[in-house]
Amino acid sequence: MPGDTTFGERAGADRPDRRALILVENLSVPFDRRVWQECTTLRDAGWEVHVICPRGGKRDTEPEAEIDGVRIHRYPLRAATGGPAGYLREYGAALWHTARLARRVGPVDVVHACNPPDLLFLPALWLKRRGARFVFDQHDLVPELYLSRFGRGRDLLYRAVCALERMTYRAADVVLATNESYRDVAVRRGGRRPEDVFVVRSAPDTGRFRPVPPEPELKRGKPHLLCYLGVMGPQDGVDYALRSLAKLRDEVGRTDWHAVFVGGGDTFDAMVELSRTLGLEDQVHFTGRIPDADLVRHLSTADVCLSPDPHNPLNDVSTMNKVLEYMVMGRPLVSFDLKEARVSAGDAALYAPADDESEFARLIALLLDDPEQRARMGKIGQERINGPLAWRNSQASLLAAYAAACRDLPRAPARGPHRAGKRPRR
Repeated sequence: MPGDTTFGERAGADRPDRRALILVENLSVPFDRRVWQECTTLRDAGWEVHVICPRGGKRDTEPEAEIDGVRIHRYPLRAATGGPAGYLREYGAALWHTARLARRVGPVDVVHACNPPDLLFLPALWLKRRGARFVFDQHDLVPELYLSRFGRGRDLLYRAVCALERMTYRAADVVLATNESYRDVAVRRGGRRPEDVFVVRSAPDTGRFRPVPPEPELKRGKPHLLCYLGVMGPQDGVDYALRSLAKLRDEVGRTDWHAVFVGGGDTFDAMVELSRTLGLEDQVHFTGRIPDADLVRHLSTADVCLSPDPHNPLNDVSTMNKVLEYMVMGRPLVSFDLKEARVSAGDAALYAPADDESEFARLIALLLDDPEQRARMGKIGQERINGPLAWRNSQASLLAAYAAACRDLPRAPARGPHRAGKRPRR
């Protein structure tokens, strides 16, 4: 990969004054684009950045790598299956590997833990006792995520999830929230002072997402292409999208479209089977995860993009990355009416009442019939991404959060080579 070097090639280089360790369990890095943007922002601000994360399946597979100056330590991890017990096994393995690799990294000034799960405060506490400051990067509201997957049938586990969130909030020196709704939760439910919670919005990589000329052959002989991009989990609404497409065909009478679903996840196989059950196999194609270049080709060709996340306590207050990625590519989208979807997309989207599949289908048809409105909405989306939602705004907030976390740390001299577990004298 361009920019890769080995640790040994930099062994003689002077170290920056500050060292950060970012802990991730949910995705590999740099595949996790939010975390990667945070890494490069900190690097550019003079931090030495280490990341501990799981290995990817088809990419990010090396145990160790240095990419563009960011040092990444990866561990093998099998994704959970079989309900809550599977997650306990996954998280236990992740914690063991994280602790093992953190000892190898050695002393740090900031440990930056990204949820889910709300268990990474445990290695963070170990590092806090050795002088680090703890930044909690709340990517998801885990209690709401739990309910969206498992419901309230396991009240003991739900209470445990809530307790872990409280302990994480309590342990953190500062909290990063992905939007104002999450910030409100950190203050109201987490008991954090407002001045210790910083909104660091996720934003698409405008270098990665640049429109290319459309390729009509991707429409497979139809006038229009519909596109879904994202994870396929129980809370992501791919089933709502498929049922809406069946209604677009059966209730609205439109068959002048082909749809592509890009991504993977826990429910991928079930969604492929549902498309067959609904008789959509000739009009819907599931690609799985694909290279960035292929993703850009599909989005550049799409006439309408789909954000079918159903209304629930998690989705209503979460910022959906796919919405932002549709917008940076200048694509109009149809979404269910969610609070944070409106904050992100504004007039770049049309909104169906919560979980109303028939109206979702009708709005798709409306956009297919109006190319001028599609172009207008696409332009609005790009302007929002390059304006109030631009990553440069989040960069400033991230660096302010780190400054707040480290405000009582003495300025450290540049560090030379060290042994894991040995903190250099100050």
